[in-house]
Amino acid sequence: MPGRALIAMSGGVDSSVAAARLLADGWEVVGVTLHLWDYPDDGSVRGRCCAPEDVHDARRVADVLGIPHYAFDRRREFDQEIVAPFVESYLRGETPSPCVRCNRGVKVKELLHLADQLGAERVATGHYARIARQGGVLQLLRARDLAKDQSYFLHMLGQAELGRLAFPLGDSDKREIRAEAERLGLPGAGKGESQELCFVPTGRYDELVSARAADRIRPGVIVGPDGRVVGTHEGVHRFTRGQRKNLGVALGERAFVVDLDAASATVELGSREQLYATGADLDELSLAADVTLPLRAGVAVRYRGEAHPAEVRPNGAGGAMVTFDAPVRAVVPGQFAVFYQGERVLGGGRITQSSRRSST
Repeated sequence: MPGRALIAMSGGVDSSVAAARLLADGWEVVGVTLHLWDYPDDGSVRGRCCAPEDVHDARRVADVLGIPHYAFDRRREFDQEIVAPFVESYLRGETPSPCVRCNRGVKVKELLHLADQLGAERVATGHYARIARQGGVLQLLRARDLAKDQSYFLHMLGQAELGRLAFPLGDSDKREIRAEAERLGLPGAGKGESQELCFVPTGRYDELVSARAADRIRPGVIVGPDGRVVGTHEGVHRFTRGQRKNLGVALGERAFVVDLDAASATVELGSREQLYATGADLDELSLAADVTLPLRAGVAVRYRGEAHPAEVRPNGAGGAMVTFDAPVRAVVPGQFAVFYQGERVLGGGRITQSSRRSST
């Protein structure tokens, strides 16, 4: 007989159906919502992950399902582990991936801790991913619905975490989930998708960085493809590699941000060709239990990005070097490179530097 399972609830359709499926499988289900961030209480922010209405919506779903529900304040942890490093990353000229850090450093960590306190042996979430056992090793797999697959954000999970986690939606597609929610009469059936980061609902990352690090922002210069100064800027945090719009200069030809040097506060513009990289250096390396380097894998350099054939080797400093079979566009420091072998996740690491292809 199944025991007690903790389910992370946002009040949205995914976590609501995940909770209902656990109940149908015979689990004693306990709903939990983590309060991670505060928003204006004027109703201007809705439909975002961790938005103000989440606790209320999750409790409504729990009432319909007849399960207990608890909310826990984790705002301090979220600020320290996610928001502060996010700001620092932008100040270094990177483009961070905070959802990876949130799943690793806050959500999974805190949910497992709460499960211990509440006597739950299993922790479930509404992530679209799968877990399978092969030869005594637990493997993280892509979701069946590749359009919703979230395995990229979970690549760092080890055997201990995988042994306690459950992803009830991994074998379903979004249409099935929404239809099931409507059939069950769940309050979250019509709730929209979260698009922006929960702590930057407007999408203006530069404004958050400016507000939290105003005394550390340095103006600088923008240089063109020939190295000449073509303009000035108010901080490298306002740019990301691959950016084409809102550059603040007009060169008479299409230009992209191809490099950011935070030390000199220089933004370099160039052609689309200069966005392609032959490889990348990684730190914060995580590998599946039975995986060692070197290896051949498909490497995705962004969420929902294509898995590009590559060789991954150790770099001698605890990280890895990725060499792509063919140049890859916009390999951006701060993002994560995740290794795949078919549907299986082999691991990944944070991109610290890319090897730009020669323009000659």
